[in-house]
Amino acid sequence: MNRDDAATVFESLASGIRLDVFRLLVRQGPAGMVAGDLASALDIAPNKLSFHLKSLLHTGLATVEQEGRFQRYRPNIARVAELVTYLTAECCGGRPEACADLLTTPCCPDAPDEIDAHHDAHP
Repeated sequence: MNRDDAATVFESLASGIRLDVFRLLVRQGPAGMVAGDLASALDIAPNKLSFHLKSLLHTGLATVEQEGRFQRYRPNIARVAELVTYLTAECCGGRPEACADLLTTPCCPDAPDEIDAHHDAHP
């Protein structure tokens, strides 16, 4: 992935509707969803959804497969992994292996305890 590809992916996800569609597809996993079910679940008119699905397809964030009269959309998790790899390629001075723990550890796991301790110390 290069900078222009990454920017295009981010532009696609900058739409709240497309972000909702993608997150719903991710929740469904490899099974994906047919367009009509996506529209119903998100309460979006089918023609409006079609516009947003085309953007996700164009950026490679989703795939589509014809199933009889229906089109089944699936998330392309590999594309998201490419984006994360691109974003973290220079991690730790270009040694991403040194940052492996950052990629597997939740952000700020101690934050609630620290906040509570700080709050208790300063009534």
